[in-house]
Amino acid sequence: MYDAYLVEQGTLKNDVVDGKVVGFSLGVRVSNYRGIYLSLVNGFYVTVDGVEYPRELQTYEINGKPPRPLSETIKSVWEHWALSDTLYIHIAKEGGLAPGKHEIGYMECTLAQYGYTEPEHDEALVTNPPLPGDPRGGMKTSRVNTYVLELKED
Repeated sequence: MYDAYLVEQGTLKNDVVDGKVVGFSLGVRVSNYRGIYLSLVNGFYVTVDGVEYPRELQTYEINGKPPRPLSETIKSVWEHWALSDTLYIHIAKEGGLAPGKHEIGYMECTLAQYGYTEPEHDEALVTNPPLPGDPRGGMKTSRVNTYVLELKED
Protein backbone atom coordinates (compact mmCIF):
# COMPACT_ATOMS: atom_id res chain seq x y z
CA MET A 1 0.00 0.00 0.00
CA TYR A 2 2.78 2.46 0.91
CA ASP A 3 4.41 1.70 -2.46
CA ALA A 4 1.99 4.16 -4.05
CA TYR A 5 3.70 7.01 -2.19
CA LEU A 6 7.41 6.25 -2.74
CA VAL A 7 7.80 8.65 -5.67
CA GLU A 8 6.45 12.10 -4.86
CA GLN A 9 4.12 13.81 -7.28
CA GLY A 10 5.24 17.26 -8.40
CA THR A 11 8.98 16.55 -7.96
CA LEU A 12 9.97 15.63 -11.52
CA LYS A 13 12.05 18.43 -13.03
CA ASN A 14 14.97 19.05 -15.34
CA ASP A 15 18.30 19.94 -13.73
CA VAL A 16 19.90 23.08 -15.13
CA VAL A 17 23.57 24.03 -14.59
CA ASP A 18 24.93 27.26 -16.08
CA GLY A 19 21.84 27.58 -18.28
CA LYS A 20 22.23 24.08 -19.74
CA VAL A 21 19.90 21.14 -19.02
CA VAL A 22 22.20 18.38 -17.75
CA GLY A 23 19.65 15.84 -16.53
CA PHE A 24 16.54 15.45 -14.46
CA SER A 25 15.58 14.68 -10.87
CA LEU A 26 12.71 13.31 -8.83
CA GLY A 27 11.90 13.09 -5.13
CA VAL A 28 11.43 9.75 -3.38
CA ARG A 29 10.59 8.48 0.10
CA VAL A 30 12.16 5.58 1.93
CA SER A 31 10.12 2.37 1.91
CA ASN A 32 10.78 1.53 5.58
CA TYR A 33 8.67 3.15 8.29
CA ARG A 34 11.74 3.30 10.55
CA GLY A 35 13.87 5.00 7.93
CA ILE A 36 17.34 3.72 7.07
CA TYR A 37 20.98 4.68 7.41
CA LEU A 38 22.35 5.76 4.05
CA SER A 39 25.22 3.27 4.29
CA LEU A 40 22.66 0.53 3.60
CA VAL A 41 21.50 2.08 0.30
CA ASN A 42 22.95 0.32 -2.78
CA GLY A 43 21.18 2.47 -5.33
CA PHE A 44 17.91 2.98 -7.12
CA TYR A 45 16.31 1.21 -10.06
CA VAL A 46 14.85 3.99 -12.22
CA THR A 47 13.22 3.82 -15.63
CA VAL A 48 11.55 6.66 -17.48
CA ASP A 49 9.27 5.79 -20.38
CA GLY A 50 10.90 2.34 -20.56
CA VAL A 51 14.52 3.58 -20.56
CA GLU A 52 16.64 2.36 -17.62
CA TYR A 53 19.01 4.84 -15.96
CA PRO A 54 21.71 2.86 -14.09
CA ARG A 55 23.21 3.98 -10.81
CA GLU A 56 26.35 5.17 -12.59
CA LEU A 57 24.24 8.06 -13.91
CA GLN A 58 22.66 8.78 -10.54
CA THR A 59 23.57 11.09 -7.69
CA TYR A 60 21.48 11.66 -4.58
CA GLU A 61 20.63 14.68 -2.45
CA ILE A 62 19.31 14.60 1.12
CA ASN A 63 19.71 16.26 4.51
CA GLY A 64 20.64 19.65 3.04
CA LYS A 65 23.83 18.34 1.41
CA PRO A 66 24.61 18.85 -2.29
CA PRO A 67 24.16 15.95 -4.73
CA ARG A 68 26.75 13.21 -4.30
CA PRO A 69 27.57 9.94 -6.07
CA LEU A 70 26.04 6.73 -4.74
CA SER A 71 29.55 5.50 -3.88
CA GLU A 72 29.39 7.99 -0.97
CA THR A 73 26.62 6.07 0.81
CA ILE A 74 29.09 3.52 2.19
CA LYS A 75 30.69 6.35 4.21
CA SER A 76 27.33 7.60 5.53
CA VAL A 77 27.00 5.25 8.50
CA TRP A 78 25.61 7.97 10.81
CA GLU A 79 23.45 9.76 8.24
CA HIS A 80 19.80 8.77 8.38
CA TRP A 81 17.03 8.87 5.78
CA ALA A 82 13.83 9.27 7.79
CA LEU A 83 10.34 8.41 6.61
CA SER A 84 9.44 12.10 6.48
CA ASP A 85 12.52 13.07 4.39
CA THR A 86 12.55 13.45 0.63
CA LEU A 87 15.64 12.13 -1.12
CA TYR A 88 16.22 13.58 -4.58
CA ILE A 89 17.69 11.34 -7.25
CA HIS A 90 19.51 13.30 -9.94
CA ILE A 91 20.09 11.51 -13.25
CA ALA A 92 22.58 12.71 -15.83
CA LYS A 93 20.90 12.95 -19.24
CA GLU A 94 21.92 15.64 -21.68
CA GLY A 95 18.86 17.69 -22.54
CA GLY A 96 16.82 16.20 -19.68
CA LEU A 97 13.22 15.14 -20.29
CA ALA A 98 10.57 16.68 -22.48
CA PRO A 99 7.67 18.46 -20.77
CA GLY A 100 4.60 16.31 -20.23
CA LYS A 101 3.69 13.06 -18.50
CA HIS A 102 6.29 10.34 -18.01
CA GLU A 103 5.97 6.77 -16.74
CA ILE A 104 8.48 6.19 -13.95
CA GLY A 105 9.57 2.74 -12.78
CA TYR A 106 11.16 2.83 -9.33
CA MET A 107 12.60 0.50 -6.70
CA GLU A 108 14.99 1.18 -3.84
CA CYS A 109 17.89 -1.20 -3.44
CA THR A 110 19.02 -1.53 0.18
CA LEU A 111 20.53 -4.03 2.56
CA ALA A 112 18.31 -5.23 5.43
CA GLN A 113 18.98 -3.40 8.66
CA TYR A 114 17.41 -5.98 10.95
CA GLY A 115 15.89 -9.44 10.94
CA TYR A 116 17.35 -12.92 10.86
CA THR A 117 19.00 -14.45 7.83
CA GLU A 118 21.55 -17.21 7.54
CA PRO A 119 25.11 -15.86 8.13
CA GLU A 120 26.29 -17.04 4.71
CA HIS A 121 23.38 -15.13 3.14
CA ASP A 122 24.39 -11.92 4.98
CA GLU A 123 28.02 -12.31 3.88
CA ALA A 124 26.96 -12.90 0.28
CA LEU A 125 24.87 -9.71 0.29
CA VAL A 126 27.78 -7.67 1.64
CA THR A 127 30.44 -9.09 -0.70
CA ASN A 128 28.09 -9.17 -3.71
CA PRO A 129 25.33 -6.63 -2.98
CA PRO A 130 22.15 -6.77 -5.03
CA LEU A 131 21.94 -4.39 -7.96
CA PRO A 132 19.01 -2.00 -8.28
CA GLY A 133 16.03 -3.94 -9.60
CA ASP A 134 17.04 -7.18 -7.80
CA PRO A 135 14.19 -8.29 -5.46
CA ARG A 136 16.79 -9.29 -2.82
CA GLY A 137 17.55 -5.59 -2.33
CA GLY A 138 14.01 -4.31 -2.09
CA MET A 139 13.68 -4.26 1.71
CA LYS A 140 9.99 -3.42 2.27
CA THR A 141 9.15 -3.42 -1.43
CA SER A 142 10.57 -6.16 -3.64
CA ARG A 143 9.18 -5.12 -7.00
CA VAL A 144 9.47 -2.24 -9.40
CA ASN A 145 6.54 0.13 -8.92
CA THR A 146 5.17 2.36 -11.67
CA TYR A 147 4.19 6.02 -11.32
CA VAL A 148 3.07 8.71 -13.74
CA LEU A 149 4.66 12.10 -13.10
CA GLU A 150 4.33 15.29 -15.07
CA LEU A 151 7.28 17.47 -15.94
CA LYS A 152 6.03 21.02 -16.35
CA GLU A 153 7.71 23.58 -18.57
CA ASP A 154 9.69 26.23 -16.71
